[in-house]
Amino acid sequence: MKILTTRGYDFFECSSAMQKAIRRGDARLGGYWAVELHESNYGEYVWNRLMTISAEDCWGILTQEVESLYRGWLMVNKRRRPKDPFKGRVFVAKAVILLSQAKKSRDADHLTNLLYDAQAVTDHELDRELTAARKNPEEIPEYAFDVHTQKGKKRGRTKEEFFADEHAALKPREPGLFDKLIDS
Repeated sequence: MKILTTRGYDFFECSSAMQKAIRRGDARLGGYWAVELHESNYGEYVWNRLMTISAEDCWGILTQEVESLYRGWLMVNKRRRPKDPFKGRVFVAKAVILLSQAKKSRDADHLTNLLYDAQAVTDHELDRELTAARKNPEEIPEYAFDVHTQKGKKRGRTKEEFFADEHAALKPREPGLFDKLIDS
């Protein structure tokens, strides 16, 4: 069974594109995919991913800011009307912008996956832009098809490629404690 978003994107590819755009510092494209998921009734999922991105891809103490935006989103949505199911997407947009502009480092993910247990890596200006995007939907970028998506698996993408490609794509990137494990 394939899970699709409102505009017919594959849910998992859309999620992958969101995280990878944010990782690459592309707030516009990251925001497009985040709002696509949000407007497809996957708001809680988006926040789960944004929290993960704050820990996995961003340098410094950023998770509290993302959590605060999530609490704002919850508060705004507490009394939403059925005709207005997508209130609070501005909080999603703000989190995407914050995460996209943050310095990047994958140290936490590298620590847990490459150092702790190297065998445990598992396979796994918004309104204007949205108006323009509705007229010209984005294509899922090629970099989204990695070992975590079915298309990527079919194309033979590997975990090794994932670690190297995603490390090289960090923008802006702070030197990390474990860079030599990837750059070697």
